[in-house]
Amino acid sequence: MKPCLLIPVYNHERAIVPLLAQLQAFGLPCILVDDGSSPACRQVLNDCAAWHGSWVSLLRRPANGGKGAAVVDGFRWAIGQGYSHALQIDADGQHRVDDIPKFLQLGRQHPEKMILGAPQYQADAPKSRVHGRKITNFWVAVNTLSRAIGDGMCGFRLYPLAAIAQLLAGSRLAPGMAFDIDIAVRLYWQGLDAVNLLTPVRYPLDGVSHFDLWRDNVKISATHARLFCGMLPRIPRLLARHWR
Repeated sequence: MKPCLLIPVYNHERAIVPLLAQLQAFGLPCILVDDGSSPACRQVLNDCAAWHGSWVSLLRRPANGGKGAAVVDGFRWAIGQGYSHALQIDADGQHRVDDIPKFLQLGRQHPEKMILGAPQYQADAPKSRVHGRKITNFWVAVNTLSRAIGDGMCGFRLYPLAAIAQLLAGSRLAPGMAFDIDIAVRLYWQGLDAVNLLTPVRYPLDGVSHFDLWRDNVKISATHARLFCGMLPRIPRLLARHWR
């Protein structure tokens, strides 16, 4: 197992510095993907790469393409560098980094499965997010005909990169906030099982959220609809997994 950290960054210049300070203790190589950030954030990322050059690699996207586009660029780079697994974590400090060893331990025990964070919400979680997540998880269950995926949108996950490479060769994933839903469902369709890990979530360290309530919910709904259409011809195979 040769894991790396993968962090998509878009204008999180205040949160990324303390986040990297916490991550350094784990001794993992880290890929930062700058998704067309502001000049101020670009400078902070340049400084981070200079300070932590022994373990931090910085990739740049020329323009903002969305979380999914940034993560996919990071996947492709990690695959090219020979990493076996990528541990995705958000840049805003909402995830509990102390759970990283748990993800890695589960990854070693289940190297061909996706290890998915299942959020434990705190009092600071917006009610709209909590209720919206319930709707998303309902449709994820419909589109996989299972409850294998505990949470469809948590951005704290460990992916086996061999399976990612196979998926990217034949699928175009949602580039924005619907990415986490899209990739989890499609990996499940591809035959991957999931291990769900409860992990606390807080909102957010630097006060920056790029989730647009109307725009992103429309895109997420469209992704659920596309996945539903893709699920229909897969019904026999998905049902057969319950009797393996």
